Amino acid sequence: MQITGNHQTVRIVRHNDESVREGYIRNGGKEVKLFTSALKAFQCNNRIVMAQRKHLDDFLRGRIIGRLECGRTQLEVSEELGIAQSVISRLWQRFQDDGNVSRCYSTGRPRVTTPNEDRYLAVTAKRNRRRTASDLSRHLSSATGTTVSRQTVYRRLGHIGLYARRPVRCVPLTATHCRLRLAWSREHTLCTPQQWSCVMFSDESRFSLQSDSRRTFIWRAPGTRYHQENTIEQHRYGGAGWLVWGGIILVSRTDLHVQSATMTGHIYWDVILEQHVRLFRGAIGAEFLFMDDNARPHRANIVDECLQSEDITHMDWPAYSPDLNPIEHVWDMLGRRIVARQPPPTCLPELRRALLDELCNIPQDQIDNLKLRMPRRCKACIASSGRHTQY
Repeated sequence: MQITGNHQTVRIVRHNDESVREGYIRNGGKEVKLFTSALKAFQCNNRIVMAQRKHLDDFLRGRIIGRLECGRTQLEVSEELGIAQSVISRLWQRFQDDGNVSRCYSTGRPRVTTPNEDRYLAVTAKRNRRRTASDLSRHLSSATGTTVSRQTVYRRLGHIGLYARRPVRCVPLTATHCRLRLAWSREHTLCTPQQWSCVMFSDESRFSLQSDSRRTFIWRAPGTRYHQENTIEQHRYGGAGWLVWGGIILVSRTDLHVQSATMTGHIYWDVILEQHVRLFRGAIGAEFLFMDDNARPHRANIVDECLQSEDITHMDWPAYSPDLNPIEHVWDMLGRRIVARQPPPTCLPELRRALLDELCNIPQDQIDNLKLRMPRRCKACIASSGRHTQY
């Protein structure tokens, strides 16, 4: 660094804080005292270099230009305001070029796509939601000639709220199914909580030792997908397990029936109806309604005869409507509890005990809340015109 004053040039070889504070510098082994203006400029420049860079506000920029227009030199303005002379020089040059001294904010990298191309990506993705980002990129390139990366496609679609997610797996619904579901929901949407309290919702479900839940995630490094610690071995169809049946009613529930065989009409009549449903019919009375999902074993002749002989009223139920049955959420809660057990069940007897224990541990108020929200399910089905609902 060179400091000029009184027609003498002094080169600073190395300085320290003490020598600068005292106003001396070392030149060829001798200490030379600096004059006041040069010392101030040196200290100011040293502070600017050491401090974190800060942008000048518009008011300070105006003060600098005003002093320069009054005939002050750039060095004098630099010493007075404590700003590097190079900054003042660039500011003055810019003022002379375009007459503007305000800070120009950078807009970042220019966008590759135009608004029309962004809309084309959105429309193409909505028309076929199974297209990948690479497919959308190729379609855009063939239609407009603009080449973009997969990440750009992700960002453009993310701006309008479209993200890559797993589709929800639901049962197939035909036009007839939707019409029957809609009619059932309209018929029962005005039912009171007292009427819902007399309905027993029932269903079967299967639980296996090897969970097929896709909600389980692991921490995995890139390129280690098929390492032993990152894989889960399971049979194609879930392996060995138990078939369970249960029923829920307001402030109560049935015992869990667990069996390994497939449900048949005789088992349904002899075990389910005779040992479980008939008892609740006698306790509640003639207002009791029994609901099942119209599966083939549930509509066997022997089952219909038993319902008539025991004076059990069967509730009409639309086919393919698991989202309207609140007991499906009970099976979901039971499955989550089984997965969360430590250690998990490793054999069929352990799984059977876990199913019986965990069902008893589910609070009754959670099951009652599912029953009391039946009007919401009906309204959701009506809003979707009989299609799939969030339940």
